Parts: sequence; C-alpha cells; structure tokens
Amino acid sequence: MSKALQDQGYHVLVFISSIASENVDQITQEILDYQVDGIVLASANMSSELAARCHASGVPIVLFNRLQDDQRLSAVTSDNRGGGRQLAELLVSLGHRRCGYIAGFEGASTQRDREQGFREGLEAAGLALFAREVGNFRYEEAQSAARRMFAGPERPDAVFVCNDHMAFAVMDVLRFELGLRVPDDVSVVGFDDVPPARWPAYDLTTIRQNVDHMVAETVATLMQNIKEGEGAARRIALDGALVLRGSTRAKAQTGETR
Repeated sequence: MSKALQDQGYHVLVFISSIASENVDQITQEILDYQVDGIVLASANMSSELAARCHASGVPIVLFNRLQDDQRLSAVTSDNRGGGRQLAELLVSLGHRRCGYIAGFEGASTQRDREQGFREGLEAAGLALFAREVGNFRYEEAQSAARRMFAGPERPDAVFVCNDHMAFAVMDVLRFELGLRVPDDVSVVGFDDVPPARWPAYDLTTIRQNVDHMVAETVATLMQNIKEGEGAARRIALDGALVLRGSTRAKAQTGETR
C-alpha cells in the first residue's frame, strides 16, 4: 500500500496503535495534527466522535479490511461473512457435524463477520456451533483456546480458526500436545492464506484474501476523495477464494483426495 501511494506522489506516515479504541483515537488525533491529506485506517476500532471530527475537518478516511457502523466512512474489505459461510459449507460437505470456532479479537469487524457467516452456513445445514473459544489473534492465546476446546470427552471433529496465524497455533497443540491427527481426527480451516499456510508443515485449508485488489481499491477510493472531495461512502467487499489443502479431510463418499 505504501508503494501504491508513493506511486501517486504521496509520502506515507505509518502510525502503530493498540487494539484499544482510546489509543486509536489518540493516534488518529496525532495524525490530524500533521495535516495529512488522507488516512487509511487498518486498526480494529475508532470512536464515532473522532470519525465525525475527521469528517468535519475534510480529511478523507478509508477503512482497510475493517468495517464500522458509521456509514460516512468508506471501507474496502474481503467478504469476511461470505468466506465464513464458505468454510461452514465445506466442513458440512465433508461430513463434519461437531464444528468449533476459535474467535479473534471480539471488537474487530473481521472477527464478527467471519463468525456470523460461519454460523449462518451451519444453520443452513441444520447445525449449531458445537464449541467456541477466543484466541484474540494471538498465538499463545489461540493455543490456550485449543486446549480448552479439546479438553473434554466430547470434542469437535472440525474447527474454524478466525485467522491463519491462530490456526497454526491450534494445529501445533492438536498434533504435538494432544496427539490428534489433522485431518484424520479433526479438520482445521483458517482465513487469509498467509505464506506459511502453504508450507508442508501446515498445508492449511483457508480463504485467500485478494490483498492486491484490496490495496488498489483502497488507494483509488482515497485518491478520489482527496481530489474530488468526499461524496457518498464506498463500501467494497471483495470475494475470497477457497483454497483446499491437506488440513481438511477428503470427501469419503467420493474417494476424493488432494
């Protein structure tokens, strides 16, 4: 994204914030103090009050892979809800009936939408979510979530982990601590298709985000708002591709292999 903005003749300032909304507000106020031409916000949350101040100041904001209820804010995301639904449909088609979910940070729209789509896909098949834990998008917390989810005698036979990095943590616990086989004992799916998902050690079934397309749409939206002034907000959700790999079992009824 920095390269794409530089190609448009803009210098890029990068500010790092925590997931706390008050910290995001503080950082965004600092950004406004620099009298920037526009803001790309890739953090989890931002108060409606500060969003209104940015809007009133005429500084365009585009949310990157995040959504907020404030309809004045433009946003470019993956279709997180649709991706969650795709993963539910896949697991059901593979014969799974006890599907668990390990959530990310509860305040993130990506987490909310992926879980909502997953639940909708299960409900369409007449199933309910079998188990749920929270990993907060952190490796160690995802490990703890997996230990809790698989501690009892009634275990999920599949689990959707809200992003790939947490899915790696879950797979490590399942295989190396609990002695479970992936996918023979439990199928694991993630979301994002980060590079390690392709490594033989994980071979993770996941949803691939079209990051290049997301960046292009974000930059185009920001440039339009800078040059023409903010009109109606643009809300763009880009489809993600389902990538089948070895962390999910094959369809036994057809003898399918991957």
